[in-house]
Amino acid sequence: MSVPSSTYRLQIRSSFDLHAAADTCDYLADLGVTAAYTSPLLPSATGSDHGYDVIAFDRVDLQRGGADGWTRFLAAARARALDVIVDIVPNHTGVADPVENAAWWDVLRLGPGSVFARWFDIDWSRGRILLPVLGDDFADGQLAVEGDELRYFEHRFPLAVGTEPREGDTAADVHSRQHYQLVNWRRADTDQNYRRFFAVTTLAGLRVEDPAVFEATHAEIARWVSDDHIAGLRVDHPDGLADPAGYFVRLRSLLGEDGWLLIEKILESGERMPGEWPIDGTTGYDALGEAGGVFVDRAAEPVLDALYRELTGDEWSASDHVQTGKRQATETILQAEVNRLARLAPELPDAAAALRELLVAFPVYRSYAPEGLEHLDQALATARTVRPDLESTFHVLANRLADPEDQLGVRFQQTSGAVMAKGVEDTAFYRYTRFVALNEVGGEPGRFGLVPDEFHRAQWQRQESLPRSMTTLSTHDTKRGEDVRARLAVLAEVPDEWAGLARHLTSAAPLPDGPFAYLLWQTFAGVGLIERERMHAYVEKAMREAATSTTWTDPDAAFEAAVHAVVDRAYNDAAIRDPLTAFVERITPYGWSNALGQKLVQLTMPGVPDVYQGTELWEDSLVDPDNRRPVDFALRRSLLDELDAANDAPPVDASGAAKLWIVSRVLRLRRDWPDLFAGYAPLHADGPAAEHAVAFDRGGAITVATRLPVALERDGGWHETTLDVGGAATDVLTGRRFERELRLAELLDLYPVALLVR
Repeated sequence: MSVPSSTYRLQIRSSFDLHAAADTCDYLADLGVTAAYTSPLLPSATGSDHGYDVIAFDRVDLQRGGADGWTRFLAAARARALDVIVDIVPNHTGVADPVENAAWWDVLRLGPGSVFARWFDIDWSRGRILLPVLGDDFADGQLAVEGDELRYFEHRFPLAVGTEPREGDTAADVHSRQHYQLVNWRRADTDQNYRRFFAVTTLAGLRVEDPAVFEATHAEIARWVSDDHIAGLRVDHPDGLADPAGYFVRLRSLLGEDGWLLIEKILESGERMPGEWPIDGTTGYDALGEAGGVFVDRAAEPVLDALYRELTGDEWSASDHVQTGKRQATETILQAEVNRLARLAPELPDAAAALRELLVAFPVYRSYAPEGLEHLDQALATARTVRPDLESTFHVLANRLADPEDQLGVRFQQTSGAVMAKGVEDTAFYRYTRFVALNEVGGEPGRFGLVPDEFHRAQWQRQESLPRSMTTLSTHDTKRGEDVRARLAVLAEVPDEWAGLARHLTSAAPLPDGPFAYLLWQTFAGVGLIERERMHAYVEKAMREAATSTTWTDPDAAFEAAVHAVVDRAYNDAAIRDPLTAFVERITPYGWSNALGQKLVQLTMPGVPDVYQGTELWEDSLVDPDNRRPVDFALRRSLLDELDAANDAPPVDASGAAKLWIVSRVLRLRRDWPDLFAGYAPLHADGPAAEHAVAFDRGGAITVATRLPVALERDGGWHETTLDVGGAATDVLTGRRFERELRLAELLDLYPVALLVR
């Protein structure tokens, strides 16, 4: 099987299309990657910056460069021996503007008689397709018929054959004869009757379990494979599919045995994917938590926990917040999904209540019956404890949910992942703000980092079970950039200093929502005084996602104004700005140490490392869309050329040149000497500062990284701490040669990391 030595993720959009991507191929090859890895390329909704709202399946998106851009990009990649990996979206299709999606338009026009009706997961037993587009001030007079279309402001919908206006008809009369019904936008959460992506009504679920639908929606992808244009695929959100295992089998058949096949799958602690899936691994969120977690000082947990309780008044645990967030999701934005499940068990009057308890209690994103039924058993045990009065209902549901042929079981599995994502990542992670460096996709805020032995066990397991899986530190979906998390990890090393500052900031600029205020000040500590408009955009999203003091659907203008006022004070008020700036300056060098350490670890740990666009320099992004900002490739190209010409390790400073140096040297080594990365063995330092080193041997390439740099400095450095690397070795980063048993004080005097080759 052909697997790249590393990948580089490119976000393709109208402002950075495939022509622009073609122009970066020289740089990517010089950087050392062997595959360009793109965001979705099929046609998406007009103006879409992300491409996950695909509207057609037979061509490359014109706004992303079209066929000409695709041809040029492929030629540029081939000229520099770069493979191409493409992100695909099988779970759903964009329906925000029905005119743009021919299949959806046809279903709206012809209803269940449409040849495309089988594409969509519509509950026709509920009557007409509900389209939640009407405003709260809707009146019949706002509808209009123009030609063969029904109009509601900018929204356009088709008229069914034979439903044209008759004499005396109003537009409302015409509307009543359609296969769809326009309803108030708030009904999406309670009455939606087609499967959607999470709670997004403009993304309608696709039934790719139907072979005909699979073939139609993978037509262009199949051409890429048959024309030998791509080397692999990344599958977005397979947890939404009715039959993920069957889909992977079909996709593997399409891609061929030599293609690299990755899935976006978030694994909870201890969870393993079904071994028979014909895939190569995940997109790396599990690796992200491991690579970052080993740089967090677990000893600080009691102090930071007490500080959090003091400043916020929040006495709940991470688990409490997870359960509450999931319950809220089932009772609000995903209530329609719960109701649809309950309709599949009409003989059970308490079905909705029981299913809600099971969704809240489900410990992982989903099961894949008959695989993963132990998770269902765990959920049943928990739910029975919470609601013993529903025992008879649980008893009936248990058998049905375990049956892979039962539609209730199938749909429950599709729904549990949505509940987890919306209740945890998009709610609890914004509410439980004890230490937000851990509040990351795939992360565990209740688990305070990793000690080296835990990290090594995880890497041994990765080498044994998922050696071709992707590793990453940043993606288009991460909550904060990798170097932001690295700087935040320093807070665990200076808890008393941080506590003093946090008390000052929260008292000088109080907010009525303590946990959110604490999130805000940690965010400033992580990114510093970034562009003001970026911070305002971030807090608007963060406070609405938290949904404690304001929400997306019902914004609290007074609270939001108060938050924005505090943000402005951070920039304008010297009493806040000066101590905040001083603290950020104090922790920044240690943040750089952590950032270089976790980057080297991620690039060299078992798996195939991905570099998210732009992160070869310092990365201060926050949640999307901030992490999808344009990348200055000209700057990176120029800086890499300068580094190569000088051929001398640059200092660790604000330019980020040291990070670019390390990334390029590691990627080139992995490309040129892959056999050096074929195994895994932990290495243990010996001496008074041994706990500050994390080191491992990949089979000839040896990674050494500094952890907990503040304590290391406070205790006087490495002293006589040594590391046995099995023989004389050369540090790829500095060019220096060392003997078998080397002193870490000498090895790590220039950089906090080293990459040795025997």
